[in-house]
Amino acid sequence: MIDNQLIEKLQKENVTLAFNVPMKHHTSFRIGGCADALCEVKDVPSLRAVTALCREYGVPYFILGRGSNLLVSDQGIEGLVITLGGEFCEVSLTEENVIRAGAGCTLAKLCMFAKEMSLSGLEFAWGIPGSVGGAVYMNAGAYNGEIKQVTVAVDYMDKDGQIKRCRADELQFSYRHSRFTDTEDIILSAAFCLTPKEQNAIAEKMNELMERRKLKQPLNHPSAGSVFKRPEGAFAAALIEECGLKGYRCGGAQVSPKHAGFIVNDNGATAEDVLHLIEHIRQVVSEKKHINLCCEVKFVGRK
Repeated sequence: MIDNQLIEKLQKENVTLAFNVPMKHHTSFRIGGCADALCEVKDVPSLRAVTALCREYGVPYFILGRGSNLLVSDQGIEGLVITLGGEFCEVSLTEENVIRAGAGCTLAKLCMFAKEMSLSGLEFAWGIPGSVGGAVYMNAGAYNGEIKQVTVAVDYMDKDGQIKRCRADELQFSYRHSRFTDTEDIILSAAFCLTPKEQNAIAEKMNELMERRKLKQPLNHPSAGSVFKRPEGAFAAALIEECGLKGYRCGGAQVSPKHAGFIVNDNGATAEDVLHLIEHIRQVVSEKKHINLCCEVKFVGRK
């Protein structure tokens, strides 16, 4: 529970505060118990104040993006879940061919803005249901594109509330990883250097990739995207399908009959259903293919 004194102090900041918030409404999996509290911050001073107060009162906090790569515990999340609104959702052209976007900005909004500015390089991200912060955090990618290919700088706040900037060569990007992965640093915004291109050509590429997603991915069911990282020299979906697991289910969680790399919430799945299914997949693939699959989806909350 959150101390009443802390609640009073939080309410004095430029934030929106709610309690016992069902996290299934804030994740693409549509799964998860309640967060003790959810707080939307709209600017950097508010974010600094809220995180400082949480540390002062010993309350854990978690920064939530679009919830597209998360599995939230059925028991919910202890402490404060922080979402980034207001100025964190803004996107602008800051210099020639460079777009800066706040960490709370959706990739969809960023991609549309880039297209409107006739700037190419983000087409691969069209259709990824995440935020800029989340994309940088895990070096999101698809269709031979990765966020590292266009990112030139990231502003972030460290655990002491200091604002700092990382250049591209300091971001330590690798497959589904950045220097921010598993740190307490909070991504504030990112700058992307893109290439001028005819707007219709950009739109054509975006439409082409979206059609490929619709054709191959189970977009009509709640999911968290690809569940497993790509193992070296193989594809997780192919391995899972070859093991006869396409369509396999645990409770309401199912290996998608359309794309074996996805687990879908088919009928009121719980986090436990998903975790059991993930473990079963890993065990079968290990036994039959002698390959250990690593989970890409992040589990958060009470255990």
